Amino acid sequence: MRQVYKVETDLFEGPLDLLLHLINKLEIDVYELPVSEVTRQYMDYIHTMQELELNIASEYLVMAATLLQIKSSMLLPNPELEDEVEYGEGDDPKEALIERLIEYRKYKEVASDLEERQIDHKESYTRPPVKVDVGEKTVANQQTGSIYDMLKAMQKVFDRKKWTQPMTRTIEKMDVPIRKRMSQVLNVLEERPDGVPFDALFPYPSKSHMVVTFMAMLELMKEKEIYCVQQTTFDELLLYRWRQTDE
Repeated sequence: MRQVYKVETDLFEGPLDLLLHLINKLEIDVYELPVSEVTRQYMDYIHTMQELELNIASEYLVMAATLLQIKSSMLLPNPELEDEVEYGEGDDPKEALIERLIEYRKYKEVASDLEERQIDHKESYTRPPVKVDVGEKTVANQQTGSIYDMLKAMQKVFDRKKWTQPMTRTIEKMDVPIRKRMSQVLNVLEERPDGVPFDALFPYPSKSHMVVTFMAMLELMKEKEIYCVQQTTFDELLLYRWRQTDE
């Protein structure tokens, strides 16, 4: 029987955070929320999370139901009801969702501002001189990818594996502990300081191996061991090893 990996992770900030990510990727104003496209992409993320056998928080499923309800009401208008029924203030589900997104974005901006102030405050203390590697990449000057970018990349990996592999074949069972896979990923990145393409870390068509690899990458990101970079919205993700400067 195949081993099932049920993983809890706190890297996901919630459905509103995912929706804001989609809106930013579409480069649109939150007030012009394209419900149909956002719903499609949101459901793609949910399906990928299910494919990875992640324990999806119920709030994600509630948001999915809300989006589908809004989309359905927009695709199937009833002229008779539209003439008779008018939404009261705050009753329109789309407007209510936009209000929540705007409020959430304000909180995120405040939290980001406070975090920057905390970093500035820490940097106000003097410290001994450090040796800096001239050839080191500066993370601040790059567009660091998010957990959602990694999910999108993982979705593409799953899609490609389905097309490139035969429909029926016997695959050797590959049960790799997450910690062992984390070490393997770090070794690969250590040997490639110029970055490793996301796809290159999934050499086997075994789903269990792919899931464990992705979980290992999430844990390494959480532990600040690796980070991913995407130069533009549709570019391939590149993974790098965090490198500490020598004191």
